[in-house]
Amino acid sequence: MPQFRIILNPTAGKGAAGKSLPILKKALDQAGLDYDIVQTEHPWHAADLAQKAAVEGVETVVSAGGDGTFNEVLNGLMLAKKVQNRVPSLGVVSIGRGNDFAFSMGIPTTLEASVLALSREFKRRIDVGFVTSELYPEGRYFGNGIGVGFDAMVGFIAAELPLQGTAGYLAGVLKTMMVYSPFPVMEITADEEIFSQHTLMVSVMNGRRMGGAFMMAPGSKPDDNLFDLCIAGEMNKLKIISMIPRFINGTQASDHTIRSLRARRIKIRALKGTLPAHADGETLCTHGMEITAELLHQQIDLIYLPAEAKQ
Repeated sequence: MPQFRIILNPTAGKGAAGKSLPILKKALDQAGLDYDIVQTEHPWHAADLAQKAAVEGVETVVSAGGDGTFNEVLNGLMLAKKVQNRVPSLGVVSIGRGNDFAFSMGIPTTLEASVLALSREFKRRIDVGFVTSELYPEGRYFGNGIGVGFDAMVGFIAAELPLQGTAGYLAGVLKTMMVYSPFPVMEITADEEIFSQHTLMVSVMNGRRMGGAFMMAPGSKPDDNLFDLCIAGEMNKLKIISMIPRFINGTQASDHTIRSLRARRIKIRALKGTLPAHADGETLCTHGMEITAELLHQQIDLIYLPAEAKQ
């Protein structure tokens, strides 16, 4: 049994992950890792492969792809954890477009550097989110965060554009501004606090970044048993454009349109309009009416690279 089971999504990064297979194998061999590689063939296959690896007793399961691949691997491991006491450690090789989870967790965001991180095997036990929605009434796990409202629509639109990374997301912002209105009225419950407002978007973060560049929760920690919420109120188009640099720099919290909270349990209900939403970039719903999320404390061991080890 190999120590590392690499689950590669060849379609990640608009096909870049599949083309990188020879480079990935070379990097793994140079790092001296004991591994095998399996490739996904259809949606949710990474989750099934991860669950199978856990049952087989593989020591570490590695997602090789982007945030969507990681999310499926995480779900497979968490589903395995429900039926057995031990689950493998989780590793990530960054070959996707955004790599927001990797960035947020202190994992290098290039292929070669993230493979080297695997070889050093620094581990941290991280929290995991669990969300229910229209498409997932039984629930789905997530590691980085969920977006409700405008940013979810941006992600849906950006995924259809030929541009990748931050450029694609910025193009998605501009296109979404033309079609996303009026803003829904959301009732937001954060632990015991309840309030309602016209809302541009809500980011429920376990990590720090979304969209390849936007620091939705720059102070978030993935092991503190709390979500960091960034709630943006109603804005006109000029205001949205003016806020883009602030989200990139992580300084949006000081603006009067932004509300920041921390909580373990979240419920978002549409009082007027509907809720588009994603988890780790994967669609939760396009016209949902209610979304709930809770944080599960320190659920899985993640291989990362602490800042002091990068020097």
